[in-house]
Amino acid sequence: MAPLVSIITVNFRHAEVTFDLLRSIAKLSYPSLETIVVDNGALEDCTAKFKVQLGGVQVIVSEANLGFAGGNNLGIQQAKGDFVFLVNNDTVISDGLIEALVARCQQPGVGAASPKIKYFDTPGVIQYAGFTPVNPLTGRNQVIGQGEVDRGQHDQPRQVPYAHGAAMMLRREVIERVGLMPAHFFLYYEELDWCEQIRRAGFEIWYEPSAFILHKESISTGKASPLKTKYLTRNRILFMRRNFSGLKSGAFLLFFCTVSFPVNSIRLLLQGNTKNLRALASGTWSGLFLA
Repeated sequence: MAPLVSIITVNFRHAEVTFDLLRSIAKLSYPSLETIVVDNGALEDCTAKFKVQLGGVQVIVSEANLGFAGGNNLGIQQAKGDFVFLVNNDTVISDGLIEALVARCQQPGVGAASPKIKYFDTPGVIQYAGFTPVNPLTGRNQVIGQGEVDRGQHDQPRQVPYAHGAAMMLRREVIERVGLMPAHFFLYYEELDWCEQIRRAGFEIWYEPSAFILHKESISTGKASPLKTKYLTRNRILFMRRNFSGLKSGAFLLFFCTVSFPVNSIRLLLQGNTKNLRALASGTWSGLFLA
């Protein structure tokens, strides 16, 4: 008997986008699924509309905006699956993806896995084929394969330091061991921090390319919005403070304050982008002193 998989997605005032995801889930052949939509920061109850797209969908309505992590955690707490698949609402799932991720996560020692992610508008182009480790000096890492035309060059499964928050499957045992996604990040870096905890608990994280998902990317926050700038900045600092210590932490803070922040401030100033400049300053202050 196929293990139960709980698909959890967070909708933030983009019901039409979530409809597309639910319609793709309705076409999946995997025999044992439950689907949970967390309607985050809801202005109205869209439960009936979601059920039109997928009859058995469970909808959790939260009038408060709990952020990406908080919304997913709300779904996880209700999920009954042996495996939990967290997926962005701005994605379309391909058939066979659930089977591939379950098979990978059933391997000894594996706690979480992400599929190959490709861009919805250009499905021949890769967005994610794994991550490199976070650089302890810059606090940044690279997305493997991003922007490359998919010619099969990233078709080998491999162990990676981080799963991708847009599409990641976890064994129930992992969540019971390490706890829920760290909600204080609110938006961005939360899955990286979670993956650090998962690996410290002794589990492996894998990239599984035998199935893929299409991602529309940054619909909720905008591709270069002040909100995105603020939380990427704040949470980059917070992530480094939580996961590096001693000389590594000190080196990062020195680099950020003397190189990263000045360079990005000058760039935004020259662009006349005052909104993102203020967001950069706000995120920096919060990351250093308030978070």
